[in-house]
Amino acid sequence: MENHNEPHIVPFKTYGIILAVLVVLTLISVAVTQIDLASLTVFTAILLATIKSGLVLVYFMHLKFDNKLLKALVSAVFILIALVMFVTFLDYNYR
Repeated sequence: MENHNEPHIVPFKTYGIILAVLVVLTLISVAVTQIDLASLTVFTAILLATIKSGLVLVYFMHLKFDNKLLKALVSAVFILIALVMFVTFLDYNYR
């Protein structure tokens, strides 16, 4: 079992970089809504949101320091959500 009593010291610089990346990705997702990409607009917005939520989970919610079982469960949830969205897009495109 891992020792969870030790503090995880993450430099403020790391948080600043992740924050800057999140802001840039948010600006890109806003810019994508202004561009007409047809059916790829929604896909691109969801992809960017998934990347942003992954960064928040790993760095701000400290998933990086949790045990492997929790990481596997979170990954399984992301895969399940991706499959549900894939089936939904298939249904939407072939109606």
